[in-house]
Amino acid sequence: MSEQTVWRFSDDRGQVSTAGRRPARVLAYVQAGAALWDHGIRPSGIFGSGHDDPVVPDEAKTGSLPLAGVAYVGAGAALDVDALLNGEPDLVVAVSYGGGQVYGLDPETAKHLEGHVPVVVIDVGQARTLAEIGDRFAELARSLGAEEPAAAGQELDAARDRLRALVAGPDRARVLALSPAGLEQAHLARPRMWPELRVLAELGVGLVEPAEGPGANWSTVGWDQAAALEPAVVLADIRAHATALPGDGPWAAVAGSARVVPWNPEPVCSARAHARFLALVADALEA
Repeated sequence: MSEQTVWRFSDDRGQVSTAGRRPARVLAYVQAGAALWDHGIRPSGIFGSGHDDPVVPDEAKTGSLPLAGVAYVGAGAALDVDALLNGEPDLVVAVSYGGGQVYGLDPETAKHLEGHVPVVVIDVGQARTLAEIGDRFAELARSLGAEEPAAAGQELDAARDRLRALVAGPDRARVLALSPAGLEQAHLARPRMWPELRVLAELGVGLVEPAEGPGANWSTVGWDQAAALEPAVVLADIRAHATALPGDGPWAAVAGSARVVPWNPEPVCSARAHARFLALVADALEA
């Protein structure tokens, strides 16, 4: 490392970002910003994706990140290079779902952005385990001079042990992950495609696998078909663009008996956030 290069980081595209001093004003995709906060980095700003409101951040994705004092620069078509650079960031942290493409930004916008400021991209796609994604955020945080407290790892270990013990018997409760899509249909998650759900499966949770068919990540069905799966626990997408679970119609019987756990399919990739999610699942199974 030369005297002129004080900071450097190789992202998940294999692209090396360097700077003459350690970045201090970090602009991040909302999921990345929430993860960095849990690792001890307070982003100066966050941005959303095309699914998000251009004015108000989706609090389902922000985890424990305190929004006061963290600028929200917009989402979707409202994002251009000028908007992204308005707060004078010295580092942008984005995510990708594979192929190195920056999620939430127009490719041309992302390209021009890199002409002004270092851009680090972390792959959060299904090809990686949740632990691997978390490790990458931890490496980035350490490069920026911070680290998640050791107590967070202890909380995660305890949450894993509790959940594993709860599902150790032969009669496992049926757990269905879904994203409500109005009164007529629901998107059922294919557990193997979601790193956080794969962790649940590895711990022994009885996740319901939708029938084979169209849709790599989701199987879109009517509420009658979803109800026929008879879940005892429902992991329901709580992002702002998802609708509420119906209280009547074909889903009424499930609504009256199943435990509902709020689920963010874009999880905050930190030990503390994952421990909280596992605790919620364990509470529902225990109940």
